[in-house]
Amino acid sequence: MSGDARRAGECPRSRTLPDLLDEMAARRPAREFIVGGETRLTYAETRARARRLAKGLYQLGVRRGDKVALLMDNRVEWLLVDFAVTLLGATLVPISTWSRARELGYVLNHCDATTFITIDRFLGQDYLAMLAEIGAPGSDRLPRLTRVVPVGAERPAGMVRFEDLWDMGADVSDATLDACQRAVTPDDVAYILYTSGTTSTPKGVQLQHRGVIENTWNIGERQHLGPDDRMWMGISLFWSFGCLNALGAVMTHGGCIVLQGHFDAALALALIERERCSVYYGTPNIALALWEHPDRPRRDLSSLRTGAAIGPPPAMQMVMDLGAREICNVYGLTECYGNSNVSDASDPVDVRLHTVGRPLPGMEIRIVDRDTRRPLPAGEVGEILIRGHLTPGYYKDPERNAAAFDAEGFFLTGDLGLIDADGHLHFRGRIKEMVKTGGINVAPLEVEEVLLGHGSVEQAYVIGLPDPRREEILAAVVVLKDGRHASEEELRAFCKQALAAFKVPQHFRIMTRADLPVTATGKVQKFRLQETLAAELRGSRG
Repeated sequence: MSGDARRAGECPRSRTLPDLLDEMAARRPAREFIVGGETRLTYAETRARARRLAKGLYQLGVRRGDKVALLMDNRVEWLLVDFAVTLLGATLVPISTWSRARELGYVLNHCDATTFITIDRFLGQDYLAMLAEIGAPGSDRLPRLTRVVPVGAERPAGMVRFEDLWDMGADVSDATLDACQRAVTPDDVAYILYTSGTTSTPKGVQLQHRGVIENTWNIGERQHLGPDDRMWMGISLFWSFGCLNALGAVMTHGGCIVLQGHFDAALALALIERERCSVYYGTPNIALALWEHPDRPRRDLSSLRTGAAIGPPPAMQMVMDLGAREICNVYGLTECYGNSNVSDASDPVDVRLHTVGRPLPGMEIRIVDRDTRRPLPAGEVGEILIRGHLTPGYYKDPERNAAAFDAEGFFLTGDLGLIDADGHLHFRGRIKEMVKTGGINVAPLEVEEVLLGHGSVEQAYVIGLPDPRREEILAAVVVLKDGRHASEEELRAFCKQALAAFKVPQHFRIMTRADLPVTATGKVQKFRLQETLAAELRGSRG
């Protein structure tokens, strides 16, 4: 069957998320939409449950313009909260399940969350204990937070259990809910997604309903998605690759989302086989884990066809070898609603291995000289600029907003690339010091500031080193204070107390001040540290 034949649907007319759910439920009420654990929901059932939950949240006090923070693993309730919150005209703020107390406290305070919906525990993390460590709702550290709704916990004092929301809104009329939905506009902010920047604090990327729908529809078109497609959701929903890119691409095409609570290679292989998933979304480390798992040869992955993946050619080839022969290579940032460039599922393999495709409809790409800002011709490497479906700005951050866009409205990505003679974009690395490990951005400055909080550390420099499994891994070069001592194990344990696991350096190198490579003005040359440590790492690997 050709890709065009698969695309039997039509672009949704809706330009808000609650209207989109209504439209898809009207089009395909009995079509399966969400599979998670033992729960299976059609589009009509999802709409009914989302409205019931929205009534409970309305009774709780959630109103248009509120910020509702959500911390939850991949489960059906995550998506229902998403649809319920946006129906009320509130903004959803997904939070990483990897967060530690310091990170959680920053996001809750910065986004002005009035409501926090959270699971009590997950993979050894106790989120209610973290919240107690941060400070009580309404305290000086969380002055705007008034409602905490835990999932799966006993009812703590002053909190409403998530399970109670289903019946709380019994007295809220459909007319009230409909009025809330009618007030939602395409330019309202549906999500604020926090993403690492080159500073120590994450940025709150605002995303509007209109852009979420229009851009993810186009992403799905490049993958040739249709209503018969079933997407394996092994990536985290709180990540833009999940709740924005993957969910939007599949939902706008009337397909099905198959949730995996958290990534586990053995369970993923079994889930893809059992649910006959056709759409793959993943990072290089996920592909490698699936490929290397001993269960892979005995699992039937023949249902896989298309999807979106990131990574160098070997990683893309690995996804194709898993079965997703029409996998699309993608490029983009959270700021541009997931992707600006996506290769087409029907493009030749070589194009999908080595380029990230042409710009999506509504997107414009410009390559400029880093110093002169002069647009460059095809074939020349420069900074990638994007114009089109873009964030209206970072939340409460005018300085970053001023620095992020040029006078013509182009977003300055800080990434390097070139456009070939056929109009395909080739990604050539990052200008900024950002480290991308396992597909996730980490700001070195954030890790450095944590290390500098250790009583024995005088200086800290965090860099990225090439890694065949995770694209890059974090390494830290540390200078200790005179007369002080700290082992690699001690420094790693110190970082684990304050940082999510993926931000903790895998390698530590203790150096003296005299050993640091510096410029004539005394600035440490990180690129030389990278060269030295990369050579050492290659030597240790033989």
